[in-house]
Amino acid sequence: MTSGSRHAGGGTLFTEPYLLVGRPAGADGGFGVRDRYGRPLGTVVATGAGPLRKLLRALTNSARFRPRCFEVRDSGGSVVLKVRSHDSRFLVTRADGTPIGDITRRGRDWFALSAQGRSVGTLESPGGPDFAITGADGTEVARTSKGRRPGELDGSVPGAGEHVVEVLAQLTDPMASLVIAAALTLDPVLRHG
Repeated sequence: MTSGSRHAGGGTLFTEPYLLVGRPAGADGGFGVRDRYGRPLGTVVATGAGPLRKLLRALTNSARFRPRCFEVRDSGGSVVLKVRSHDSRFLVTRADGTPIGDITRRGRDWFALSAQGRSVGTLESPGGPDFAITGADGTEVARTSKGRRPGELDGSVPGAGEHVVEVLAQLTDPMASLVIAAALTLDPVLRHG
């Protein structure tokens, strides 16, 4: 990716260098994803919770009844990724269910990213709300931060409850999808039950 294309972005979840994540995005209980200028890029919606499960969650406030499935949707509402949590493993698929890879907890603040049985990177949270995602070679490819404004984020400032995803390199699949899935869904699962 050239420095010029990094600044310009591409107008999609997979091409923008900065994503602002977390502002509520409607009645479906999801949250929005915006570019650095505040333009909507997509949403993340918790799915798989029927009315009874929602009622039990509201009455008991138990993590056992919280949704553990997410759909990542583009700005047109089309599903581009699905993420399903099973214990300490997050399975990432395309909209049609084709497997992309998984994100597996290996320690309190450390996750392995893998695809087709091979390691493609790691995600670490060295304490606090921030994450760093590295490729298989150990190079940092993306990071998330809460409440901070990276130097190049010039159009919009994160609001309360939002976090910023900074993609440091142009990524291809499966890493691109795993980075987006991790950056958009791990925070709500880990921080909010």
